[in-house]
Amino acid sequence: MGSGAGVEFTANSHSNNVHFPFHDRRHTKYVYDNVHGNIHLDPLSLEFIDTEQFQRLRDLKQLGLTYLVYPGAVHSRFEHSLGVYWLSGQALNRLQYFQGPELDIHQSDIMAVKLAGLLHDVGHGPFSHLFDRAFLPLVLKGSEWSHEQMSAEMIDFMVDEHNIDIDPNLQRRVKEMILASCNTTVTNGLKEKQYLYDIVANGRNGIDVDKFDYIARDCRACGIGCSFHYERLMDSMRVIGDEICYRAKEYLTIQRLFSTRADLFRTVYTHAKVKALELMFVDALLLADKHLGISSSIHNPADYSKLDDTIMKRIETDPDEELRPSRELILRMRRRDLYQFCNEYAVPKDQLEHFKDVTAHDIVCSQTKAGVNLREEDIAISNVRIDLTRGKDNPLEWIHFFKDYECSEKFLVAGDQISHLLPASYQDTIVRVYSKKPELVEAVSEAFENFQLKTYGIKAQVHETPKKKRSRSLKL
Repeated sequence: MGSGAGVEFTANSHSNNVHFPFHDRRHTKYVYDNVHGNIHLDPLSLEFIDTEQFQRLRDLKQLGLTYLVYPGAVHSRFEHSLGVYWLSGQALNRLQYFQGPELDIHQSDIMAVKLAGLLHDVGHGPFSHLFDRAFLPLVLKGSEWSHEQMSAEMIDFMVDEHNIDIDPNLQRRVKEMILASCNTTVTNGLKEKQYLYDIVANGRNGIDVDKFDYIARDCRACGIGCSFHYERLMDSMRVIGDEICYRAKEYLTIQRLFSTRADLFRTVYTHAKVKALELMFVDALLLADKHLGISSSIHNPADYSKLDDTIMKRIETDPDEELRPSRELILRMRRRDLYQFCNEYAVPKDQLEHFKDVTAHDIVCSQTKAGVNLREEDIAISNVRIDLTRGKDNPLEWIHFFKDYECSEKFLVAGDQISHLLPASYQDTIVRVYSKKPELVEAVSEAFENFQLKTYGIKAQVHETPKKKRSRSLKL
């Protein structure tokens, strides 16, 4: 990081030369980000950044194991958090410039939103969502633990551990803003300035600067084109009735936000090889959990702050015999001896509402081939859900718009009022089946087809025959 920050600077070329408030360069620093350029850091934020708990985010890859398929996806939660911090401030600067007098935005409001952006991910575990969505549910069945809740606990821990001088009311608001997307009771009791709670983690309609940053950053890292440009939305937003609304002409810009996110899920986050690697590493963590006490660390922020992506190397290099099965799985990952993809199918649209996750038991019970005795531990299942943030519903029907800057009336827009080329369905559920042993690929594939025929009267199109799959030399 270098010292110095612009006293007065311009938002971007679309902002009509919007100039933001004065900042004393003696009390700020900046860091260069490859997505947003210079990010200016205020003194209180630096107190949090310069702690080992926040620096831990450097060792948490934003996209977990995706880098083993997309080599460029090595960016971290650290740089994403700085990006969300910056965009949080930019969003409020725009609102303050265009609506300052009527919104009565105070310095404490700006600080709360920026800190919420900075600290919203300090509660993440190793390898991104693999930890809280795949590993922990298998260890702590029925638990309602979330990384958002851990972020709130970690903030309290950081303040106490490092004697950070922060107003208790500001600290409370920062935690509430982080929890807003997963706990609607946080915002239900608010009497004013509820719109502030929608900037970082928007539980109301899903448009927030967290998405703005990770969509731009992930597309860039994975070499994927991005047709969504968040600057247009930030320049058009306006608070009406204590809610951030958007100009009606930006309807398709917002649609691109959600469709780009869905494309990232389909092509990157849930790539078939990425899911195979995740299934293997979750198995490795489960095998190592008792010896290393991985899951028990969530009960103590001090222990949790020592847990990051280096857990993989720790398992690999620990000679303890109890960790041998876990080490062997990671060695298979290194050598690309992965769980073998057998096939997949998309759940029929009319079955989505009543769909229950397919299990290894379902596949074993569908086996008819003689001579091979499949066991549940031979099979791995990935039930992938991709939507536009609102399940089977169109998220744009939850967003309020305004006609133009002369009007102060907000309204909802039905999709068919805009275009008949928009999606008719907003949710996909894809079931993928993997064989943990190469010699069982054909038997697992056949049992999977039998299950589909029995359940839906159809079977998936074969993507690639098991024989061809095993003969391929290219493993990426």
